[in-house]
Amino acid sequence: MALQQIIEQAWENRDLLKEQNTIEAIRAVIEELDKGRLRVAEPAGDDWQVNEWVKKAVLMYFPIQAMKTIEVGPFEFHDKIALKTNYAELGVRVVPHAVARYGAYLSKGVIMMPSYVNIGAYVDEGTMVDTWATVGSCAQVGKHVHLSGGVGLGGVLEPVQAAPTIIEDGAFIGSRSILVEGCRIGKEAVIGAGVTITGSSKIIDVTGSEPKEYRGYVPPRAVVIPGSYTKKFPAGEFQVPCALIIGQRKESTDLKTSLNDALRENAVAV
Repeated sequence: MALQQIIEQAWENRDLLKEQNTIEAIRAVIEELDKGRLRVAEPAGDDWQVNEWVKKAVLMYFPIQAMKTIEVGPFEFHDKIALKTNYAELGVRVVPHAVARYGAYLSKGVIMMPSYVNIGAYVDEGTMVDTWATVGSCAQVGKHVHLSGGVGLGGVLEPVQAAPTIIEDGAFIGSRSILVEGCRIGKEAVIGAGVTITGSSKIIDVTGSEPKEYRGYVPPRAVVIPGSYTKKFPAGEFQVPCALIIGQRKESTDLKTSLNDALRENAVAV
């Protein structure tokens, strides 16, 4: 509570960023994020709670940090934020040229192929971040998630009340999918290749006799592919992108088997 109070006061009065106790408080929050003891957003029953004050600390971390040169072997970077370290101690596999910034949390068993994880992100146990996947600032990724090659999880820092992109436990995200603007992917959902979902995207369940529509939210175990619908404009009618729920993972089988079944039965490319 003491940290939160200092952060809230500094957010309202930026002159406090010059004071040492404010600087120490902001850096303490970033350290807690790095170790996974604090999160920008966390589960709250069936929903998620956004910790706005933590996002405020991340935003205020940038102005208190000086630019510096970071040398890693023959490579050189010039930035305000250090790179994450101690991967062996954390139990995280990091393949060159994967990069995670200090202030991002990577749990035990995470695998980072050449990819990027930004400050404030939370990547839970056993998750695969595949080649050229990007986990944006403050994105929340659950346990045993697979982010396929080229997946883009959007970062959300401002506005501070906005929910980050959330991928819940066991989800499979197909290649080149783009999930941004605080959208939420439910547990064990399967997102096919090339699906784009924003916080306001139409996600239409077409498995029943009548379509059922969601906005920016994919229910648990849903199997999703790219789609489109017709929308009227002053210039005429045109096709607008959406996402289609075309099936479900079966609860009766384990995750690996149900994933294979879901892909095979619904002909979903990943």
